[in-house]
Amino acid sequence: MTSSDMDYLTIALPKGKLFGLSADLLAKVGYTAENLSEKSRKLIISNEKEKIRFIITKTADLPTYVEYGAADIGVIGKDVLLEEGKDVYELLDLKFGYCRMMVAVPKALKREKLSDYAHLRVATKFPHIAERFFRSQGIQVEFIKLNGSIELAPMVGLAELIVDIVETGRTLKENNLEEIAQIVPATARLIANRVSFKMKFDRINKLVEDLKSVMAEEAAQ
Repeated sequence: MTSSDMDYLTIALPKGKLFGLSADLLAKVGYTAENLSEKSRKLIISNEKEKIRFIITKTADLPTYVEYGAADIGVIGKDVLLEEGKDVYELLDLKFGYCRMMVAVPKALKREKLSDYAHLRVATKFPHIAERFFRSQGIQVEFIKLNGSIELAPMVGLAELIVDIVETGRTLKENNLEEIAQIVPATARLIANRVSFKMKFDRINKLVEDLKSVMAEEAAQ
């Protein structure tokens, strides 16, 4: 970490649904930069006066940037943290971006107990979370890693079950899928690089406390 790096606090923000919510919350405690936008062609946006750098990353990559110190802190969903398993500090539950990791099956294939699905195939973007869950239940299944349109897998016979993240469950209903088990709820989290947290403790800790105050005020309204 160079002396120049020590002058700045580098914050990683994820593309997608959490970006705007993260930027808005950080702005309430004075952490902003001109033209900070998910649609910006610039991937690093700085506020030279306040010595803040924002970097904009793909969601799945963000914990890696923080783990290796390319960013001091970042905002990411708990689901991604659990799947990626990176060595970072989880500092604060930001309470937004709520969703849940769940198991779903076509209504026509629904069975009485979860154990009745043993030895079937499970399609998911989250193989590590899925494997831990089924192992904890003592159920042996086969996992198929996909990157998109998980709901399609049962429709074309690729898998009997899916493990995916959902918000409202509307997409499940539209594709005749039914949730049969919740694995874990997930919200946005503030995470930190372990070295940065020690080297820039005062600044990061103040940010955490300021965020807590703003969140408490909003919750009380």
